[in-house]
Order: sequence, then C-alpha cells, then structure tokens
Amino acid sequence: MSARPLVLVVDDDDDLRELLGVLLATEGVEVASAANGLEALSAIAARRPDLILLDMKMPVMDGWELCRRLDADGGRPPILVMTAAFDPAARAAEVRADGWIGKPFENEEIRSMVRSIVARRASRSS
Repeated sequence: MSARPLVLVVDDDDDLRELLGVLLATEGVEVASAANGLEALSAIAARRPDLILLDMKMPVMDGWELCRRLDADGGRPPILVMTAAFDPAARAAEVRADGWIGKPFENEEIRSMVRSIVARRASRSS
C-alpha cells in the first residue's frame, strides 16, 4: 500500500494552517505545516512533500527565500503560492510556482487545485 500524498502548508497564520489541515484531510492527503520558511526546510528534510502550499510574506524566512534555498538544493516539490497580493500571478511567477491562489479563497477552489497538482505528480511518478 502506498503512502498518502503529503501536502506541506507554509503560512504564518495559525488559523489558516489549521483550516487547511482539516480541509485537505478530506482529500485523502496527509498534511504537515510550518509557520515560516525555516520551519518548512526542517519539515522538508524530514519528509519531502508532494506539494507545498506557500504564503509569501512571513517572518523569519519568507516564501522567496524558501524557494531560493529549495532551488539551490535541486529537485524542489511543486509549489502553489497563496497570497493576498494585488497580482498573485506575478508573485507565483517570481518563484516559478506551479500555480497560485488568491487570498481569501473558496474552500472548493483550493481543494480542486490540490487534487489536480497531486494527481499530476502521481501520474508522473507511476
């Protein structure tokens, strides 16, 4: 039996991390969380996620720096940027993300995007 896909939620908003954990658990994925990029690096070292849901503006280490470090290490997982920025597509393009979602988002919208990215990744690895 294969392990459930792992989604890492990286956001400094405790309530949003908790909400996404509950919401995504209904999609059959395992959810881990980190409050900033530094915590995310530790989580990724412990177990490489199948997808990272990434806020860009966080204390300690922001999303841009996390992406730079993941690029330097090579082979980063897919990234879905979550941002309240005026131009979320531009924020996603800055870090070569696989997609973006504007905050606030609809629950079904993020569930659908996660399903799509995880399914694409699973089909590539099979």
